[in-house]
Amino acid sequence: MPPWDILNQTITTCRKCPRLAGHCQSIAQVKRAAFKDQTYWAKPVPNLGPSTARLLLVGLAPAAHGANRTGRMFTGDRSGDFLFHALHQTGFCSQPTSTHRDGGRELQDVAITAIAHCAPPDNKPTPQELANCSGYLDQTIAAMPNLRGIVALGRIAFDGCLRLYRSRAWLPSAPKPAFGHAALYQFKTGPFLLACFHPSQQNTFTGKLTPGMMREVFERARKLLDATAG
Repeated sequence: MPPWDILNQTITTCRKCPRLAGHCQSIAQVKRAAFKDQTYWAKPVPNLGPSTARLLLVGLAPAAHGANRTGRMFTGDRSGDFLFHALHQTGFCSQPTSTHRDGGRELQDVAITAIAHCAPPDNKPTPQELANCSGYLDQTIAAMPNLRGIVALGRIAFDGCLRLYRSRAWLPSAPKPAFGHAALYQFKTGPFLLACFHPSQQNTFTGKLTPGMMREVFERARKLLDATAG
């Protein structure tokens, strides 16, 4: 079995965080009316996309009735719809929507992971839970031989990426990169790091993050990848 598949299998069977495991299961017992006939995934959600991708998206965690239901990152909720529309517009996905586990969509040159692979209560994993999951991000990057760049969706994902960059000696001692939408950091070693507001409803409904703003992030990522080709 390829390392990517082994890693995904390891992620889905992880039980390091009892609180999160219990929460994922409890959500499946209190389904939303629209999903009452569906069987929830209700366990850690694996990475999505090909290990050969040059770009990696790092989100926060599966949504309670989104990826925790479908078993696929950013699939089955409005945040995912917002994200996949931008990915489709910029050539990173064959379809503009991602609504269920076997939707026929294909990610192109991009993979998606998260800082936490289980849906947390109130979308707030604890520091210990983030630490428990941090090794999976390191293994994800190690399993991507063509990786050239990372897009961090939200401040928590950005901070998690900084910890990983520091552990791999990719991050210079100073100054510390600051989170901000479309902030770009390039280093002597390691992939570039591009920040983006998370496509949560709190951001998209208020206009803090617009479709154009998200599209521009991935347009910039595309240009950076093309500039480093070969």
